[in-house]
This record gives sequence, C-alpha cells and structure tokens, in this order.
Amino acid sequence: MQPPHNPEPPYPSSFGPAPRPSWFRRASPARRTAVILGSVTLSVLLLCCTGTAIIGALAGEPEPTRTGTAAEQAQQPIVAAPAEPTEEASAPAATPAAAADTTEPAVPASPTPSEVASPPVVKVTTETEQITVRYGEKTVKDSSLAEGKRVVRTKGVNGVRTLTYEVTTTNGVRTSRKLVRSTVTKQAVAQVVAVGTKKPQSSTCDPNYSGCVPIASDVDCLPGSGDGPGYVRGPVKVIGADIYRLDNDKDGYGCD
Repeated sequence: MQPPHNPEPPYPSSFGPAPRPSWFRRASPARRTAVILGSVTLSVLLLCCTGTAIIGALAGEPEPTRTGTAAEQAQQPIVAAPAEPTEEASAPAATPAAAADTTEPAVPASPTPSEVASPPVVKVTTETEQITVRYGEKTVKDSSLAEGKRVVRTKGVNGVRTLTYEVTTTNGVRTSRKLVRSTVTKQAVAQVVAVGTKKPQSSTCDPNYSGCVPIASDVDCLPGSGDGPGYVRGPVKVIGADIYRLDNDKDGYGCD
C-alpha cells in the first residue's frame, strides 16, 4: 500500500523567504549622502521654526510666516496660542525682551515748555558819571612888577561835568552804553595871573623916579636954565622922594 501523497512539506520550514533589502540599502552612496544631509537640514529648520514660534507666542506677537516646502511645513508641530486675557485681568507688563523686539519706530516726545528756549531778557537802565573840568588861565600885565615876574591874583577852581549814559543789558550781560546827556553842574573859575612889565633900572638911574634920572649931586630938567651937573628930559614919575625937586607943581610928575 502506498502512502498518501502530501503536497505540503513533511514539516514546516523554519526559514521564510529572504527579506527584501530596504530602499536605503538599495540606494547609491551619493543618494544616501543626499538623504542624510536633507534630514539634518530638515531637523535644523524644524528646530529654528519651532523656537521662533514659541518665542513669538510668549512675546504676544503673531507667528512669523513660515518658509520652506509644503512637506517641511506639514511636519512642523502645531503650537497652541496662549489664551486671551479676560477683561477683569490686568494686562501684564511688557518684558524687556518684548520691548527690545518691537519694530515700530519710536515717536519723539514733544518738548516740554521748560525745554523750549526762553526769549532773552533785555533791560535798559541809566548811569551817571562825573568828570572834572580843568579851569583855564588868564594873564594880565602889571607895570608895578618887575619884567617877567608872575603873581597869581585869582586862584583857579576846577568845574564838574555830569554825564548820563543809557545802558542795555541782555541776560545780565552789558551789550551797549550810549551817552544821552552832558551837563555842567559846577562852573570852573579861571585863574588870573599878573605878569610884570617893569624894566629893571640901571645903577646910574635914581630909584626914586620912574624913568631914568641920573644919579648926581643935582639934576635939572631939559631944556632949562639949571646948572646941573645932571640933566633929564621929562616927564618922569616920582615914585619915591623928589630929591631933585623936579615936581614943582606936586602932581607926581617932574619935568612936565
């Protein structure tokens, strides 16, 4: 008797068919390298985009527009936006990082009234000043004084002149000074000096007479009948004693 035909193997096989190699193993070395670099690049992009989204959500700013391929954007994790604060809750103070990240241009503050330059303060005042007016000098001739001799008859006195100025100051600093009035408040008194014109008499003239009368034992007038020995042609003025009796009519002049 023949045993029944069994198409199946007498026992199950312990080894199945050999597994097919993966696409990575079947790829060429250049493609493997490209796949590795693409994976690394994709990982870096995912990290950067995820960090930016988290920082933007914490700072309260809208999430920046993503860049990259559609496949890369599909693989980015979705970050839930923070809940909106209620009306009763107080608004949180802005952090230094948020203040630093703002892109709105700063609006310059309008100057306060104290910062606006104030107009200059101008004051006009008057000042007075007194100056000395030097006295003048006047000379007169005096025949009773020896020639060239000077004698002060009236002493001079200085005068006073008052000057009035208009002074302008700007912010406390003098900027101009203008003379507006000049007045003599004390008149000067001129000094009077007498100058002698009397010529000196020689030793041969008698000092008792003005005019040269010779010194002699006797002097007679010319023309006349006197016997001298001295003679004089008059008139002569008697300023001392009429020792020669020349002034017979006693009018102060001899030989007239």
